Amino acid sequence: MLEVDLLPLLAVPDRIRGLIFDCDGTLVDSLPLHYAAWQETFAERGLTCPMEFLLQHNGKPTDRIVDLYNAEFGQALDIAQFTEDKERRTYALLDQTPPLEPVAAVARRYAGRLPMAVVSGSNRANVERALQAAGLRELFTVILTADDGLPPKPAPDLFLEAARRMGVDPRDCQVFEDADSGLEAARCAGMLATDVRPAIE
Repeated sequence: MLEVDLLPLLAVPDRIRGLIFDCDGTLVDSLPLHYAAWQETFAERGLTCPMEFLLQHNGKPTDRIVDLYNAEFGQALDIAQFTEDKERRTYALLDQTPPLEPVAAVARRYAGRLPMAVVSGSNRANVERALQAAGLRELFTVILTADDGLPPKPAPDLFLEAARRMGVDPRDCQVFEDADSGLEAARCAGMLATDVRPAIE
């Protein structure tokens, strides 16, 4: 199979020994599905949520975003119940998830060549379903999510744990991210942080 040329914006330097990818909005084009689930869950409660607010908090766990929504808009939503409802809706939609080219091409190019991980602020069931639908699940031996009990991005803990599981020094890892919180987490972990947004917009 002929390999496609990768975009220079997504180049992997020779010194890199491990690759870490965010999931939603980086490897897979699932964010529209997540946003639809958000809006439906708010609408069920007679509420709306500005898209700018969701974009601002992209990459954070659902329960954290609901908590921030309560604080910013003076609401008292039941965080656990809202999170359960939103994630149920999301899961139902994620079997439609396509890969997000050209980032997925990077993962395919380096599968079997470098250790690779997925680190996501979403829950494991959603991440697994989205990757499976996009045909990318088998590329990764390490997957860390909000269910793993580590502090969320922008804390570096998830990335550092991914590096440990891959057996790669954090300084030799490259992270592909579409959210400011994830890029900050990667830099805090001492990793090369690559913002994929210019390559996919």
